Amino acid sequence: MWQKVKNIYHFAQAFLASVYFGSPSKKLTVIAVTGTDGKTTTVNMIYHILKYSGKKVSMVSSLGATIGDKTRDTGYHVSTPSPFQVQKLLKSAVDAGSDYFVLEATSHGLDQNRLAFVKIQTAVMTNITNEHLDYHKTWLNYAQAKAKLFKHVKFSILNKNDKSFEFLKNKTSGKIITYGVESADFTPKNFPVRLKLQGQYNLYNALAASAAVSVFGIPKNKILRALSSFAGVQGRLQEIKAGQQFKAVIDFAHTPNGLEQVLKTLKSSKKKSSKLIAVFGAAGERDKQKREVMGKIAASYADISVITSEDPRTENPLEIAKTVAKGFELSKKIKGKDYFIVTDRTQAITFATEMAKKDDIVGFFGKGHENSMCIGTVEYPWDEKEVVRRAINKLKR
Repeated sequence: MWQKVKNIYHFAQAFLASVYFGSPSKKLTVIAVTGTDGKTTTVNMIYHILKYSGKKVSMVSSLGATIGDKTRDTGYHVSTPSPFQVQKLLKSAVDAGSDYFVLEATSHGLDQNRLAFVKIQTAVMTNITNEHLDYHKTWLNYAQAKAKLFKHVKFSILNKNDKSFEFLKNKTSGKIITYGVESADFTPKNFPVRLKLQGQYNLYNALAASAAVSVFGIPKNKILRALSSFAGVQGRLQEIKAGQQFKAVIDFAHTPNGLEQVLKTLKSSKKKSSKLIAVFGAAGERDKQKREVMGKIAASYADISVITSEDPRTENPLEIAKTVAKGFELSKKIKGKDYFIVTDRTQAITFATEMAKKDDIVGFFGKGHENSMCIGTVEYPWDEKEVVRRAINKLKR
């Protein structure tokens, strides 16, 4: 009941904000990206291609907002801002001379009407796996929230190889354009993307971005050149180099699918004699069903795991870690994987770097670009990159 009241409030706020700012989305070509994983990277790829092609473009994602040539912070743990903020950012983009606006659309944002009265021309789906079930309760409810994005658009960009395709194909408006590794409008065969980034999931993100910008008449060769120069996104498979003999990588992976994809990628790149060490946790007051699943995934791909805190909020960090560890207990007997529980994240990062040997790969997952850690009800400053660097520098003393 309370959530319905909140959604009505957001709807009213969106309407008033749209009127107050003069319906700014009508003066822009808006591209919105939704999905469980890959939204931020895909948004940034679309932005990069448009910028590379000489277009005037702004964007907002979980990293913050880029309006014209200025960046803005959108707050802690925010991907889709409040209705007032969204309309204000759109108006700022118009004032900055932008013609295009790329927007990250979360299931919460869509369900709560934060994007109401935003005229969206092109909608993109990355994938839909099990996530946010604490809020949506079922995959179907989660998928239906995301489907709202595709109701009044000219172009729907869908992942032909994801199970969401069958669900969405009859729930979209406008022209459907598909992408995937095969049997789609955009595939690696007919659109040979070359990336600096690792991972098949980034190939999917690039194909989604290619399909999205193709509707604006940008030539294929220009899209491919732009993607070949794309350097990646902060906190996504970001390597930390501080003179150490092992590879250190931070990534925002905080969902079962996200963790599995990045661990697969890192495992495939390591030497046979080296180890893959994973440092990760699960957020407090969020989907509890995924915790054990993430433990199973880490046990399947990592040689050693360090279970730690990731925004525990008001939950007991040790209890969260123990739940994650249940997934290891099921897999450990078969896989022989090792895991440790170190709830203090700084200590966990130090512990992992101390055990790493030459040519090992150490991945730090779940925080990525975020600049705070929520413990209790307080957001404490946090910079994963700096914490990892400090841990590595201690090894040199």
